[in-house]
Amino acid sequence: MTYERDGRIARITLDRPERGNGITLEMPRELAACVERANLDPEVHVIALAGNGSGFCGGYDLVESAEQSHRGATTAPPASSASRPGAAGSGEGRPSGSPLEPATIAANHDPGAVWDPVVDYQMMSRNVRGFMSLFWSEKPVICKVHGYCVAGGTDMALCSDLLVVEDEAKIGYPPARVWGVPTTALWAHRVGVGRAKRLLLTGDSISGAEALEWGLATEAAPAAQLGARFDALCARVALLPVNQLVMHKLLVNQAVASSGLHATQVLGTFFDGIARHTPEGFEWARRAAEAGFKQAVRERDDPFDDFGLRPG
Repeated sequence: MTYERDGRIARITLDRPERGNGITLEMPRELAACVERANLDPEVHVIALAGNGSGFCGGYDLVESAEQSHRGATTAPPASSASRPGAAGSGEGRPSGSPLEPATIAANHDPGAVWDPVVDYQMMSRNVRGFMSLFWSEKPVICKVHGYCVAGGTDMALCSDLLVVEDEAKIGYPPARVWGVPTTALWAHRVGVGRAKRLLLTGDSISGAEALEWGLATEAAPAAQLGARFDALCARVALLPVNQLVMHKLLVNQAVASSGLHATQVLGTFFDGIARHTPEGFEWARRAAEAGFKQAVRERDDPFDDFGLRPG
């Protein structure tokens, strides 16, 4: 992830193009740190969120998480509670057995072991906090979506205030078919209950043009014009004084927060853990480890394909 200030605009860019800007355990925390940096900079009026490479974000880096989890951790999480600087995957040191350590996560996804839903919640809820830093940011966040914005990538997009999207971009939550629930729980708020159900009960995606029609996107443009349209909107918003921007965002967000968003997110985060521990969820993750993530995704696109889910 990169951060730079461009006049009144703070630009945060997802920068793992070789992995489709896949979400890692550290990314949500890095995102929150960048948002905080922008909020505390008096020169910044608006935050511009985008992704490098062929798309905005392809969701969680399941190549690592699914395949590693079902190979099993090389060592079990230590029982000691002593701090271990430089613990695997932390980059900063965490207590042994932390819910954020890869070994702990792998052990809690072992089909032959007892699943601890609270450990799972402790891990995933911290990702939600990172994504929601965009929503709770005092300063407005404008997100540019190109190529694809799917699965966990939609959490960041929906937590942003305004979306400028490529008209042919793919936007949706395919894991709804077998291996996940959207933890930020913002679909109903952004597109309405009926359309949220249409997406989540099928796992289908919509185009950027449809996102504009549905009211999810503020603007949609062909790829060649997307950058200019995005920059123009960022520049337009940045003309307002910071105090006006902050007050208006707080006012509108209060309407969403008062509707019970936090309670819904707690439920969604637990449901996401349950979805990853169903028989179908374990089977899909096993297939990802066996045949590779891309093949498992192809089969997931037809959820009743030939890996044990076809009825009858």
